[in-house]
Amino acid sequence: MIEEIAILERMISKMRRCSSSTSTDKRIHEPLTETELRKQSVITPEDVLRLNKITDDYLCEPDANIYDIEFTRFKIRDLDTDQVLFEIAKPTTEDVDIDDLNLEKCDDTGAARFVRYQFTPAFLLLKHVGATVEFNVGNKPVNKFRMIERHFFRDRLLKSFDFEFGFCIPNSRNTCEHIYDFPQLSESL
Repeated sequence: MIEEIAILERMISKMRRCSSSTSTDKRIHEPLTETELRKQSVITPEDVLRLNKITDDYLCEPDANIYDIEFTRFKIRDLDTDQVLFEIAKPTTEDVDIDDLNLEKCDDTGAARFVRYQFTPAFLLLKHVGATVEFNVGNKPVNKFRMIERHFFRDRLLKSFDFEFGFCIPNSRNTCEHIYDFPQLSESL
């Protein structure tokens, strides 16, 4: 079965970003491993764009999320047929039965921060796919919220997207759908 992994690396503005320079522009094409990246004191969006395969874990701790950004829904659909291929959503408070709650302390912050999904080889035959992301913003406004999304298959980068959402108002729910034209893959993959 083909494993398709989407990484949503959220670079919170608490982290310092590199200024654009000629040396940065040249360096962005040089691959960087997760091990090399973790040795750095600061991880920039430019560093994330240099990763040559999926990471084993997130690149920042949950407490770096000073804007309380929470991803609540992710959906993938075939645009040609409008068929939903994958959808996952965080339950709302209305969906939770208070009698079913386990009140023991549990730390699921890591588990809730990423999505892994598997598709059959037929998935790679699709031509146009829509990916919808829904996220909530906490009490602070967010300027220039940036999300880097990279899709790998067998440690080969298929698609890389770098989105800047601009301004997100406090206490807002935001939804966006990105349209992907799938690349043609060789039979050897």
